[in-house]
Amino acid sequence: MSPIHNHHFRTVILDMDGVITQTASLHAEAWKEMFDTFLEKQDGEAYESLSIEQDYKLYIDGKPRFDGVRSFLESRHIVLPEGQPDDAPGKETVYGLGMQKNELFLDSLDKEGAQVYPDTLEMLKKWKEAGLKLAVISSSRNCRRIMESAGLLDMFDALVDGVLSEEKQLKGKPAPDIFLEASNMLGVDAPDAVVIEDAVAGVEAGKKGNFGLVIGVARKNEEKLLTAAGADVVIKKLTELE
Repeated sequence: MSPIHNHHFRTVILDMDGVITQTASLHAEAWKEMFDTFLEKQDGEAYESLSIEQDYKLYIDGKPRFDGVRSFLESRHIVLPEGQPDDAPGKETVYGLGMQKNELFLDSLDKEGAQVYPDTLEMLKKWKEAGLKLAVISSSRNCRRIMESAGLLDMFDALVDGVLSEEKQLKGKPAPDIFLEASNMLGVDAPDAVVIEDAVAGVEAGKKGNFGLVIGVARKNEEKLLTAAGADVVIKKLTELE
């Protein structure tokens, strides 16, 4: 029997990118293009490019955008000024690089659209029919736009994204704030909720929030990373939870 149904869980909280929508690769590619361009300017042809398998997974994935910029720069011992939230994309500040990444991501999203993982859609329908409350969380400020593009917004009982996080001053992953906000919005205690994440920072956040079950989704063979981060269960597709 599914670990979700074989318990008292009342809510499933799902990360968006990489769990619900096939946008994680768009994010990763946008981060790589932005940082590789920046690094080449800094170091010339000898620059060490951003590795999606290593750098992105360890320092960026799952974190709020500007935290991701800071984290990667710190890993390379690069110090830049913070800048201002209205810095032009590409300006060599934390905000400027973050805005450049977002511009690249939105360009890709407009071209390719937000595709939903079929296994996730199947399970969302089953959980909805079973009476479970559903929440979508994301560090992205584009979450609502992406959910609308995917035609899934009405399926969720709560949405916590980068916009709400800023309004309520919620800390980004690996802090558990956005997951706890989602469960609070639904009136469900953390031990009665399931967290489903594909990022190390997200799994760590779920464990720190004392959620009843933290499931890691390893669509690209990240089983070891997610297990090391504390995932209770690691799967490749959500339909494995049937």
